[in-house]
Amino acid sequence: MTNNLPRIAFLGIGLMGAPMTRNLLTAGYPMTLWNRTASKCEPFAGEATIAGTPAEAVAGTDVVITMLENGSVVEDVLVVQGALTALKSGALVIDMSSVQPSLARRLAGLAAEQGAGFVDAPVSGGTLGAAEARLSIMAGGSEADVERARPVFEVLGKCTRIGPVGAGQLAKLANQAIVGITIGAVSEALLLAAKGGADPAAVREALMGGFAGSRILELHGQRMIDRDFAPGAPARIQLKDMRMILDEARAEGLTLPLAQQTHNEYLSLAANGHSDVDHSGLLLELEHLNGTLLGSLGRGPKEDTSNSKN
Repeated sequence: MTNNLPRIAFLGIGLMGAPMTRNLLTAGYPMTLWNRTASKCEPFAGEATIAGTPAEAVAGTDVVITMLENGSVVEDVLVVQGALTALKSGALVIDMSSVQPSLARRLAGLAAEQGAGFVDAPVSGGTLGAAEARLSIMAGGSEADVERARPVFEVLGKCTRIGPVGAGQLAKLANQAIVGITIGAVSEALLLAAKGGADPAAVREALMGGFAGSRILELHGQRMIDRDFAPGAPARIQLKDMRMILDEARAEGLTLPLAQQTHNEYLSLAANGHSDVDHSGLLLELEHLNGTLLGSLGRGPKEDTSNSKN
């Protein structure tokens, strides 16, 4: 069965890439892996081929997936380190990193020169979504190339074709604008309630049942209350995304004041030494600005409250 599946080269075995690789291996795909820090490939050494360079990894493979930190790294791996020129004719490159739409279009052109297809397919869902194979995949590319990629995407989550190359990245920028701005709104709302004497845990619970309910309030609101800022999506990545949002807005002649303010807050968060906290850690910048902590009068879940009444 494995022999009937295309061989995948996966470049970037990090917080997202590792669980995605696990799901692809479990689905039976033969794989070749590369990562700048080679030790991150070691957990898969018994199931996949480990390559020493990106060019070595992609040679002879049918599908190349990149999941790298930013556009500069993607360009370095694919162009400078020669992965694109090592492609076999007919291969398909799927960049699942978050990069500038203009870079996606340029890389697609370079891939076409090698006789290869290209799909930009950034994702939303974080490390939990990657582990549970329920990523939201925003694909930009020709209908034919996206259909070629779809069996791979179905192992990782749900794919929506947005439009031509670059459109996936535009959708991801829209996603990150909503995520970043909403994290800021949740931070301000919980701090406002707590400062006035309300229990932020109870406020979150009440709001979850109303019009303000959201995944951000559910997951990141709880992180804020628990002060659990171990990175799922590091703040430096959110800052990078906010910067790309503003760059794209300027290119389109748009002014996005909420995105600009959120960018500035993440910039201050990073400047104050919190680049590697989870992006829900934007609360820390708000606390710093106000000289107060969120705190909580009732941090326990519902069952703890019921137990206390027994």
